Amino acid sequence: MKASELFVRCLEAEGIRHVFGIPGEETLELLEAIRSSDITFITTRHEQAAAFMANAWGRLTHRPGVCLSTLGPGATNLITGTADALLDFSPMVAITGQTELSEFHKESHQYVDILSVFRPLTKWNIRVERPDVIPEVIRKAFMIATLEKPGPTHIEVPQDVAGMQAWGEPLEYLDGACPPADGSRVRKAVEMIKEAENPLILAGNGVIRAGASHELRAFAERANIAVTTTFMGMGAIPADSRLFLSTTGLQSKDYISCGFERADLIIAIGYDFVEFSPLYWNPGGDKKVIHIGFTPPEVDARYNAFPLVGDIKETLRRLNELIDFDKEGEYFFRLRESMDSPFMQDLSGFPLKPQRIVKELREALGREDILVSDVGAHKIWLARFYPAYEPLTSIISNGFASMGFALPAALSAKMLHPERNVVAVMGDGGFMMSVAELETALRYNLPIVCLVFNDRAYGMISWKQMKRFGHEFGCSFGNPDFVRLAESFGAKGYRVEGEGELGHILTDALSQRRPSVIDCPVDYSENLRLTEILGRVICPT
Repeated sequence: MKASELFVRCLEAEGIRHVFGIPGEETLELLEAIRSSDITFITTRHEQAAAFMANAWGRLTHRPGVCLSTLGPGATNLITGTADALLDFSPMVAITGQTELSEFHKESHQYVDILSVFRPLTKWNIRVERPDVIPEVIRKAFMIATLEKPGPTHIEVPQDVAGMQAWGEPLEYLDGACPPADGSRVRKAVEMIKEAENPLILAGNGVIRAGASHELRAFAERANIAVTTTFMGMGAIPADSRLFLSTTGLQSKDYISCGFERADLIIAIGYDFVEFSPLYWNPGGDKKVIHIGFTPPEVDARYNAFPLVGDIKETLRRLNELIDFDKEGEYFFRLRESMDSPFMQDLSGFPLKPQRIVKELREALGREDILVSDVGAHKIWLARFYPAYEPLTSIISNGFASMGFALPAALSAKMLHPERNVVAVMGDGGFMMSVAELETALRYNLPIVCLVFNDRAYGMISWKQMKRFGHEFGCSFGNPDFVRLAESFGAKGYRVEGEGELGHILTDALSQRRPSVIDCPVDYSENLRLTEILGRVICPT
């Protein structure tokens, strides 16, 4: 067989059934091998979208998603989605074509050193220079991508190597289990929790990656300890649990800041620094911290943590076996009553206030339905006010936090869960960055709903400019008619034109058997009101 055929057989052995990408001349052999395999090639309209789709696939399944591009501009277009996977800790394998080996030593059409480009953005990357190493390369790329903390790897395949003759078989996939934390350290942690007067749990994305939501909930219930989650940890504990306080991630003082101030012990479970620095929740570096994670804690003066390093799920189970007490937690339960009321009292008016949009969206979706958020001002409102009840039902990019993420990521979510409603929420800026993928949604019959917060501006940056300087600069732009634009693709288009319309439109859009776009004007003057309220938060006594 050809090296390209062996390569694809190895992908199949890893359980890959979909590859996202755009065809190119230097990947002709790989594409032909995919055509003859059981793998479906999902043709996107931009390589960045292919990387976002593979990224989201990895995050939702905990197994690497795969994207493919040609050399040069195709490969560099994968970069943003690859970097997003790196800082969101999503397992992913990026594959790029390359010119023939004989061209590397001289100036050559579309040739740049892609290995050097990908090196700082991946956990591992390699060029295949001989067909016989393909089984080892594939196995290693998938193994490294999956190991905690997961992330992207990259394989470059020169076109002449892809066409060479090859012999070999895929290497067997073996799922290596990570042991729990050391027993004596677990017992020490239990003593620290028992001695603390006001412990607080900070649960992050690692809980979701570990599939440890059930164990987290059992631990919190058994010890009667309140829980706050990062944006990417949403759903690790149900938002309607009596122990759930709020998400944390706002750089301004929020009501949850009162909880951190009162806490004398923070139990950080699956917490990733990249989301929310301890600068904001332990500014004095004076709080005791227990770190429960697959990997050792990051070194930081404000995170001098007692580490429980090992499998998060098994470590939580061991903690649960040893907990024979429960904490009072009265302050945190009173604090919960203060969380949302200042922002939700008057939701009338048009254009719609962002918190009203979030409220009506939550009412339209079921507990298992999936929300995918893009990056922008709307993300803050969603992360803070959208209740998530189950893991992986609120997908937010909060590590690399790239605009344009939501629409492609929602396509992966719908492919994986066709039985669920999937809504991609984005600003008008982020929507226009990936709008071409509406055609991809139509072509593969993926009836997602795109809810667009329309303010004709890069709202998040405008918000920060107004807060710091009192004016905005360089953030405003015009938009096409989103309804007619959607219809030109063959999608269903809606425009919210009054304050009582959004709920009915959402219901109709979710019933469609084709993609839909909802143009929703938003009143982002509420951003400054949010800043004002948070600036005068008074903690309950």
